[in-house]
Amino acid sequence: MGKQIYKMTVNGQVKEVMAEPRELLIYVLREKLDLTGPHVGCETSHCGACTVEMNGMSVKSCTVFAAQADGAEITTIEGLGDPDGLHVLQEAFKEHHGLQCGYCTPGMITRAHRLLQENPNPTEVEVRMGIAGNLCRCTGYQNIVKSILAAAAQINAAKEAAE
Repeated sequence: MGKQIYKMTVNGQVKEVMAEPRELLIYVLREKLDLTGPHVGCETSHCGACTVEMNGMSVKSCTVFAAQADGAEITTIEGLGDPDGLHVLQEAFKEHHGLQCGYCTPGMITRAHRLLQENPNPTEVEVRMGIAGNLCRCTGYQNIVKSILAAAAQINAAKEAAE
């Protein structure tokens, strides 16, 4: 089967891409849409560097075929912030030193974003369990967890202030 056109909403914008059905989403994002935030790590779904949100779920884009993403709504790290500033999670990772080399950071933040959608007020243990599918080879996870908890507190405070 040859290349086909797939339509997906990526970071709020409808995109059409020509790809083979068996082409992996990570390569569609990086090579066809120039979204280089999600990284190619292990290509076996173990490291989580390629994590994106697809239809409201965290997925490892190295294990999703282009055909499976047809019609999907996808959010990458590039879709979290906006031209006026960083997303709360991105800012928290910066402020609390939740990154070192930065290779895992886009997938880690994208997973943390979905985690906070699922559980807006997680405990430290719940954060650790929630990011268990994302590996970091540089840190001991302490500052990553601290960053996620700080972002959760800031998001919750903003919600309370708005009520």
